[in-house]
Amino acid sequence: MQLKIAEIKDIENILKLHAKYQLATIAEVDKKDGFVTTGFSKEELADIITLEQGIFIAVEDDVVLGYVMSASWQYWSKWPMFAFMIKDLPKLTYLGQTLSVDNSYQYGPVCIDKSVRGSGLLEKLFDFALESMSKRYPILVTFVNKINERSFAAHKRKLGLDVIQEFEFNNNKYYEMVYDTSKRVLEK
Repeated sequence: MQLKIAEIKDIENILKLHAKYQLATIAEVDKKDGFVTTGFSKEELADIITLEQGIFIAVEDDVVLGYVMSASWQYWSKWPMFAFMIKDLPKLTYLGQTLSVDNSYQYGPVCIDKSVRGSGLLEKLFDFALESMSKRYPILVTFVNKINERSFAAHKRKLGLDVIQEFEFNNNKYYEMVYDTSKRVLEK
């Protein structure tokens, strides 16, 4: 399996994996094992790839088995959820710093094919994405829907993210989580 920063030619395969686990298209039987909230168009993926180099993928035989998206708040700002989070950043402090669009970035969504869950791929992709993003930002910020227990457990227990607050948006309840990007790099 190869870990790499996605290129335009990977978009179709990313969208195949995304469609399997995105809330609007996921099979009901798979929801209990985690899901992705945000939907994406080909154009939006092309933007995050070309403008941010922000999709980190695991590929085997031209099949994308996992991805992590990470990008600046400026990229994410067109989605109402992220605009809400951006507005709230100055109210939050982590590592002795008030959060801002300059010292933090939005990590996620993350998607791992169920055929490779539990294999350590999440941790490998997280570290791979973190290696790149830590050069630009000291703080990772993300959110997890409270009903997505598997994702919360994976991010809290496996990856060591901290809950900085809980919030509501669009009739859903979320954990907002943070991570010191230098932490994983220093542990290596």
